[in-house]
Amino acid sequence: MVGKEIKKDIEFLKNHTLQPTWWIKVKVFLLIASLLVLYSIFGIIKAIIWISVILVCATFFHLTYRIKTDTYTKSWMDFKVKEKNGKQIYERIGLFYYSLVMLIFLAATLVLLLL
Repeated sequence: MVGKEIKKDIEFLKNHTLQPTWWIKVKVFLLIASLLVLYSIFGIIKAIIWISVILVCATFFHLTYRIKTDTYTKSWMDFKVKEKNGKQIYERIGLFYYSLVMLIFLAATLVLLLL
């Protein structure tokens, strides 16, 4: 059951156009670059803690979006679903999502600095 849901999410994530491709590449680059910098400054343990906080928060928000949008079929917050010719069309994600990404990054960094 869980495997089926994960496959559904992966298919949706691979096929959507909610974020521009350049943004996805920038996010991955910044994540890896930040992880390498934190590793070189603080060591492996704190780098693992930092990435773990990000993964836990991102998973929480992903599941929240998934639940609130009824598995990506209804609009919620900045996730907009429209219907055109009987097909669901998704608008680009808005300011709320990008604010969450920044908040997650800052929260992970704050946790790291407090340890």
